[in-house]
Amino acid sequence: MTRRVTDPFTGHSIESTRRALAAQLRSAQLDEAELDARMLLGAVLGLDLTGLIAQAARPLTDAEALQLAQYAERRIAGEPVARILGTREFWGLPFRLSEATLVPRPDTETVVERALELFREQNIHGPRIADIGTGSGAILLALLHEIPDAFGVGTDLSLTALGTAQGNATALGLGNRSAFVACSYLAALSGPFDLIVSNPPYIPSAEIPKLSIEVREHDPHLALDGGNDGYDAYRALIPQAAERLAPGGALIVEAGQGQARNIETLMAAAALVADRPPKADLAGIPRAVSARKMPP
Repeated sequence: MTRRVTDPFTGHSIESTRRALAAQLRSAQLDEAELDARMLLGAVLGLDLTGLIAQAARPLTDAEALQLAQYAERRIAGEPVARILGTREFWGLPFRLSEATLVPRPDTETVVERALELFREQNIHGPRIADIGTGSGAILLALLHEIPDAFGVGTDLSLTALGTAQGNATALGLGNRSAFVACSYLAALSGPFDLIVSNPPYIPSAEIPKLSIEVREHDPHLALDGGNDGYDAYRALIPQAAERLAPGGALIVEAGQGQARNIETLMAAAALVADRPPKADLAGIPRAVSARKMPP
């Protein structure tokens, strides 16, 4: 049975509301109750942390209290804060979400970090980038933000996801350096590309019911399900990427826990050469796996 928020917060001060909401979220055994409470309250009031502190004594209006109670019930039911608010920060940039996009996660920033390492080494002028399964466009747009002369293409099977990515590109001022195409993997792209990046679906099908409620009930399964062993997307993506990379170009993919070595084997079978170890995330899990197409 879904817990309901019993305190409507009406007339309570901002500070007392924050504390009460955090207590309710803790009682629902949510790990980041304090942070979630601050984010939800700040979104309802249109205030950042400084504003919440400065206006701590102000009481909530009836409308604010009702909206916060609705947000709290959704969070207690397992909906992630990013889904409730419809936005998530990635690489310091705001990204709008939709039902067809994953919530960008800090682990995926390792793909951006590895890409920037490679670009700094090669100093490519006007690089062409492809982001396969772009979702919200987070990886591609973070790279375009960091590489001012780059142009990027994002692909996705979902027209809704592509619309979300295009909207994010426009909002970030990157619409004139990006394009978005509906296709399976790289099927509609000809290349050559200096960089191909992807966070493909890599969860084994049987593992999806075991994921947290935030993921299994709110992330699109199309972006999660990697087939029986979790490698279906890599088997399709890697050979296509190898054909469309420019000589010296790199493929960088996100890997699930324990998958990096097998992905490197698939890359080697496509004549892509791993010239450095996978880049680990903050938990020490090898996360960004990369390899190059060597010049003839």
